[in-house]
Amino acid sequence: MDIDLFRRLCETPGIPGREERVRTLIAKETKGLYDASTTDAMGSLIATRKPTRKGAKGSTPVRVMLAAHMDEIGFFVRHVDENGCIWVNPAGGFDTRNLFASRVLVCTPKGDFKGVMNPGGKPIHISSDAERTKVPGVEEFFIDLGRDAEDVKKSVEIGDFVVLDQPFLETPKKLVSKALDNRLACFVAIEAVRKLAKRKNGHACEIVSAFTTQEEVGLRGAQTAAYAVKADIGVGLDVTLACDTPGVPDNQRVTKQGLGAGILIQDSSMISDAKLVDEVVAVAKKHKIPYQKSILPRGGQDGAAIQRAGEGARCIAIVTGTRYIHTTTEMVDRGDLENTIDLLAEWLGSIG
Repeated sequence: MDIDLFRRLCETPGIPGREERVRTLIAKETKGLYDASTTDAMGSLIATRKPTRKGAKGSTPVRVMLAAHMDEIGFFVRHVDENGCIWVNPAGGFDTRNLFASRVLVCTPKGDFKGVMNPGGKPIHISSDAERTKVPGVEEFFIDLGRDAEDVKKSVEIGDFVVLDQPFLETPKKLVSKALDNRLACFVAIEAVRKLAKRKNGHACEIVSAFTTQEEVGLRGAQTAAYAVKADIGVGLDVTLACDTPGVPDNQRVTKQGLGAGILIQDSSMISDAKLVDEVVAVAKKHKIPYQKSILPRGGQDGAAIQRAGEGARCIAIVTGTRYIHTTTEMVDRGDLENTIDLLAEWLGSIG
């Protein structure tokens, strides 16, 4: 696996509606991998790879749409006050308990500025027990760039965007970063198609990799892309919960790290096509790729938008169990990530 690419994908800032830096990186890294690519009105990068071998005699190539969203949760600047403090509005879902003492990057046309995020209020030394136990709302957090107020006002404007700022971390078995949700899926799509490109017998299906926008605020980019692509089969690529950690009952873990790629049966946005699930499971068994079936009680992914666009499509989601989702410490198992790439590549190679 090209871990350096994975790191660069995760560390590149891009919130809903501001995915252009991520799109540029993906377009550069996939040059020559696809036969054609275009950017649609929503900003999604639509890259098409034609079949490299013939399918069954007289058959029309199956069109498979892979949807991997480029956006990460973040903020838009909504106000800069007289003291130079920056106040923000969320773009995506946050548990504010994870935002205390965060390092952030404020991204502007004039440059990117590092800062810190904290809620308003008294520090521990002068606050009461009641004040310390209150969990603030997102609207109570502000950003301090450590600069003079006039400097901040000249540099930062309403509409600039903010991401949480933490470096990519490797351990012997895990990879940790902000924005694994969902740069991991972008990486999976790229690496799986790279594997297919090296196969001697190629692939008989047409592959459309849609690197989509604004998933974190309602699957918006995938919806418009799906209407244009008109896929026969849709695949939502995403992370999913791995709650195999203290404090979560075993029957609520969704996935367990180390058990392999995830095959989604159901989430709150979509039920995977049963025959596609059977096909993917059969491929996993044939190639001895570890896998686990999963059900996510709440949450959705881009496959749901493909499933319901136009005349609809048969859809499935292939996911990777990730700990601590929507934090700066999102963690994935190396083996699970590699299994996900292998499973997607082998299944795509078997279609048609």
